[in-house]
Amino acid sequence: MNTQDAKRVLETALICAPAPLPMRELLTLFDQQLAPDTVRALLDELVQDWHGRGCELVTLASGWRFQSRPEMREYLDRLNPEKPPRYSRAALETLAIIAYRQPVTRGDIEDIRGVTVTTQIVKALEDRGWIEAIGHRETAGRPALYATTRQFLDDLGLASLDQLPALHVGDGVDAAALQASLLEAGLAAGGAPADAGAGEAATVADAAAGDAGQPAGMTAAEADAEGEAQAPSVAPAAADLDRTAPVAAAETDPAPITPAASPDPAA
Repeated sequence: MNTQDAKRVLETALICAPAPLPMRELLTLFDQQLAPDTVRALLDELVQDWHGRGCELVTLASGWRFQSRPEMREYLDRLNPEKPPRYSRAALETLAIIAYRQPVTRGDIEDIRGVTVTTQIVKALEDRGWIEAIGHRETAGRPALYATTRQFLDDLGLASLDQLPALHVGDGVDAAALQASLLEAGLAAGGAPADAGAGEAATVADAAAGDAGQPAGMTAAEADAEGEAQAPSVAPAAADLDRTAPVAAAETDPAPITPAASPDPAA
């Protein structure tokens, strides 16, 4: 198979795929006859071939996919006016804390936010596929440790946590600063999978901007109670957080972590 034919096969598979394709699956297209370096070079050529067009080829945490460019969202939204679920400020702050400080327990989140994290908030984020329990901290009660998922990165249009916006804070960081950084990442990743509707396009960006309205996973009364109970955030010590780069992991904890049983992630 010549280079042009191989590139056409890759392009077709990626356009038709319902989800990002990891390198392992792309190699199966050629029955392992092409080396990974060759396939990667062809993918890079495809990126250049689609430069300046309405769609772009990007690499995400789960693999490669075609998606619409952010500037196309205004027009695609007209085809699918339904809005994605709105999430409360409390839910977004919780998500941002997990993203920047993972792995964390509910207690860690409550220490930063200054209020209780409700079960509805955690469940809403789990149901959306943005967070998951990855183990337990070996302390009293063995609380679950939460981290973000590949789906979270895919929805933000990121390949890794290192691509989250850097935090720029003064003497510390609070939940509002974390939420603002998450919002920045969501708005910067306004693209959508080539085969997805515009409503699905920037789910995280819309959720991050959607503090108003009834949040997903909570009743209106619960949302009101959550807002009224909001207390000033408790900022961790400045030494606990790198101020110049995204925090892709929580601070070192001397307590051992027991990993939860889970299937191997996609390559």
